[in-house]
Amino acid sequence: MRFARPARRTRGDSTTTGQHRRPRTPEEHRARGRRRLLLTSVTATCAVLVAVLALRDASGPAGPAGPADDPKCRPTELLEPPCGAWFGAFVPHDKSDLAEKVYAYEEQVGRRLDIVYTYHDMSAVTETRLEGQLLTEQEQRVGEDRMLLLSWESKWWGGTKRQQPTWKQIAAGDLDDSVIDVQARRIKEYGERTGKKVFLSFDLEMDTRTPGNGTPAEYVRAYRHIHDRFRELGVDNVVWTWIITGYLNHADLFERMYPGDAYVDWIGYNQYNYYLCHKTDWLSFAQTQYATHDWIRANISDDKPLMLSEFGSASDPKRPDRQADWYAQVPGVLKDLAGVKAALQWNYRDPGPHCDLAIANEQAWGSLRKVAADPHLNQPLE
Repeated sequence: MRFARPARRTRGDSTTTGQHRRPRTPEEHRARGRRRLLLTSVTATCAVLVAVLALRDASGPAGPAGPADDPKCRPTELLEPPCGAWFGAFVPHDKSDLAEKVYAYEEQVGRRLDIVYTYHDMSAVTETRLEGQLLTEQEQRVGEDRMLLLSWESKWWGGTKRQQPTWKQIAAGDLDDSVIDVQARRIKEYGERTGKKVFLSFDLEMDTRTPGNGTPAEYVRAYRHIHDRFRELGVDNVVWTWIITGYLNHADLFERMYPGDAYVDWIGYNQYNYYLCHKTDWLSFAQTQYATHDWIRANISDDKPLMLSEFGSASDPKRPDRQADWYAQVPGVLKDLAGVKAALQWNYRDPGPHCDLAIANEQAWGSLRKVAADPHLNQPLE
């Protein structure tokens, strides 16, 4: 997970309802990559974290966030909250019950989410196949008073291998007419009608997708092509969000797959306390976050807003209170992570034995409620 930093990079300067639950095939793909990464990185994690955590009081409080009614705390054009961070979540759902599941989660956590995270593939939308439709009816309903993070995956869920577009094909424009332009116009219309922007991620955790989807250079070209195509079509309500795993034995891939500052608005990374899930030791919230955060700041960008696009913890069957204690550390650490402007809790399973990352009991829910109530995570949406 955490390895020594390579040399600093030079930042790039070039310029209805649908299936949007995390499907089985992408999960299994990501799990295989994560297992490989986790099994090769635990020793290096400890070495890095000893040095990092020795300098910090991870659980100590940081300065208070700005008041929610302060005009200077209103979000920027790129949806960055100047005085704190957004609180969001991925909530498991089926084709037609996203709103219902989000409301139920919010009742449990004691507040409305700032960001709701959903997934789509890049297949062409037909009467019988809606997985590729961004901004479904359910998403638009949820998005009336929340922000949306749409993860757009190049794989076709449930499709044959011949139906999986490669990054090279995307960069060449092969999907423009059937997929990219259609969904770009849909997002544009949503913005014109509602005045809202959306966070959009293309092939999150792309560092686990090469060489199957293509080379790092082909990913960069595909990402830039989608970005430029949206611009050509006048889509100006997208906040471009580049999301990596954060495992630092992929540091070289992160540098090679970064599209460039002109193409990225936010940077996200996904780090967990998997514990028994992938044969790992128990890691505190601080241990899952600091090394990746500091590496990104030193090697990718020192000023882009950062997003904990997925964070969460497994439970400990022998210690029912342990997950609650893990979440109790979140606010203090979060305030110490410079530039982290959003934290999205992952309340779902991950493939593999003992791999449930959902909130396990009422004690853990109570701890998460305290996280969600922290002033740092309660910022004005407008």
